[in-house]
Amino acid sequence: MRVDDLGSAEMAGGAVLRPLAADDACALAAAYARNRAHLEPWEPVRPEAFFTAEGQAERIDGLLRQFAVGAVVPWVFEAPDGRIVGAITLSGISRGPFCSSYLGYWVAADQQNKGLASTAVEEVCRIARDTVGLHRIEASTLTDNTGSQRVLAKCGFAQIGLAPRYLHINGEWRDCRLFQRVLHDHAPLP
Repeated sequence: MRVDDLGSAEMAGGAVLRPLAADDACALAAAYARNRAHLEPWEPVRPEAFFTAEGQAERIDGLLRQFAVGAVVPWVFEAPDGRIVGAITLSGISRGPFCSSYLGYWVAADQQNKGLASTAVEEVCRIARDTVGLHRIEASTLTDNTGSQRVLAKCGFAQIGLAPRYLHINGEWRDCRLFQRVLHDHAPLP
């Protein structure tokens, strides 16, 4: 799969979902810095370097190397003014009889409740089925992240369980609700 295969898609409010690019480091660092307090309750503790252009350049390089071997597919949400206002990633892509991946996403504080997350999740599910060739996608949320749970439900994800102490978030092991969406029932590609 090539980045060109992913294309881009218009989302709510004129934002665009597009593949992550190597030259996004400065804009992504600025987006994370602007949204640091907003994201802190939902993410792992981040080192200071994460919020710098150099730290993001290193992270993006790693994601793009993983993309090249088919393990990850990363996108960003770009506002009409060029700011990055979120990201969504398929990670842990597995082929063969499992044919699945994990979904993670975030939306900037000033872009909440505008339909960005649900529009992006729907588009990524379509790409995962039609371009990446996945059978299912799994997602998890902290038990108190009702906003993300609503997005997943709206996009056809079903809750499949509760995982105690599943992720180390904001300095502690947290319980998560697990969700999945089955994309199709075709046999896996050889």
